[in-house]
Amino acid sequence: MTEDDMLQVSVKGVYVVRVREGFGAPTVLLEDSTGRIMPIYIGHPEALSINMVLNQETMPRPMTHDLMISILDRLETDVVNIFIDDKIENTYYARLVINRDGLSMDIDARPSDCIALALRSEASIYVKEDIFESVAIDKDSLQDIESLDTF
Repeated sequence: MTEDDMLQVSVKGVYVVRVREGFGAPTVLLEDSTGRIMPIYIGHPEALSINMVLNQETMPRPMTHDLMISILDRLETDVVNIFIDDKIENTYYARLVINRDGLSMDIDARPSDCIALALRSEASIYVKEDIFESVAIDKDSLQDIESLDTF
């Protein structure tokens, strides 16, 4: 897979979307260059980790994703980019692309972990175009979603 069939996206934010009465799910919103949004439901720890980077907050002790970046730095390994490139049923799949001494390696990982690492390393985030197209919502329709609260 190449970047040719991928869309580069940015992280719009982390929100809690109410999926049932009284139940909210942490959701990261990815945005393409035209303003379309792709929601991905994620876990609470990953939502906190992503949100902290977006808000430029730090904890007194390193969180798991901070630790992973420290390890990669010590090993002189760079996070190049991430690819969210598969969706089976309601589960997204992603790859973390790292580089050490010119050797590129793909590592299977959850999209939320990949996003948290990409934000910390300023790596590009890509989504396979047909996956994005199948779930994208227009930015203006977000205003119609009453269940959207900032995480």
